[in-house]
Amino acid sequence: MRRRVRFLPAAVVLALPLALSAACSGGGVDVEVGGEFGKLPQVKFPKGAPGDSFAVRTVKKGRGTAARKGDLVVADYVGYRWNKGGRKLLASSYSKGEPGAFPTGRLVPGLTKAFDGVRPGTRVVTRIPPKDGFGDKGDPKHQVGGGDTLVYVLDVRAVYPRTAGPHGARQAPLDEPGLPKVADAAAGQAPAVTMPRSAPPKRLQVRTLVKGDGPAVRKGQLVALQYGGYFWRDGKVFNSSWSEGHPFGAMIGTGQVMKGWDQGLVGQRVGSRVLLVVPPALGYGAKGLAQFGIKGNDTLVFVVDLLGAH
Repeated sequence: MRRRVRFLPAAVVLALPLALSAACSGGGVDVEVGGEFGKLPQVKFPKGAPGDSFAVRTVKKGRGTAARKGDLVVADYVGYRWNKGGRKLLASSYSKGEPGAFPTGRLVPGLTKAFDGVRPGTRVVTRIPPKDGFGDKGDPKHQVGGGDTLVYVLDVRAVYPRTAGPHGARQAPLDEPGLPKVADAAAGQAPAVTMPRSAPPKRLQVRTLVKGDGPAVRKGQLVALQYGGYFWRDGKVFNSSWSEGHPFGAMIGTGQVMKGWDQGLVGQRVGSRVLLVVPPALGYGAKGLAQFGIKGNDTLVFVVDLLGAH
């Protein structure tokens, strides 16, 4: 739900002695990478134009759950464009200390291939030709031309499977008059929510359904989450990470998501499932969001699973 709650896109690797390096080879072209995991990598490009084939190399292997299509990968990264005229740094997460969130299967094909099978603690370097990137038209918004090859170094922090859910202490079933009831659901499925036959509350309502066993979410962190969004007026789902087929990543507490999320999720523990009842003023305001049928007077209900915070 990127545009619906103004989610940010997102993206991965591991500790290396400074003397180590890896080459991403193919078509007679090498890109060398050195440096420690979690720190800005040292990337050395050869002279000349890049090769025209896709290539990926694991610099350091990690452990844990291997990423598959539909999973969310959280990673630190640097990204370059490369053509016969030279190369240019396009993006780096290391300068701000904020990792990226990469929903595999919804990325350019080359990045999805590069993430396939990676585990937390992995560093990979990949060269992505236009056919596996943005194609002949490029992507002017991201300063990528039609003939540009992309090069990424990715330090994988975490992998969140599409079936990930809450973990912690389940609280007593919510049975408060005037608040929705949330049913249990199988892993990877949105829970059913039953709305009360009453007017919606005028203030933000936050209830913890599962108290997570992880640390408290802090302002300015990237959170990995599952969520379902429901209309108070009829209980229908207007958007859901479960229906989209993968978890999402969003910066929290910094005004980059709706106010109801910023106020309701900061301080909750990782692993929690949280019910939010968001009045219009803390949601999309008087304009609503016509793209998803949200009216200016709509109270919105969310069930949010906090999978991780970085």
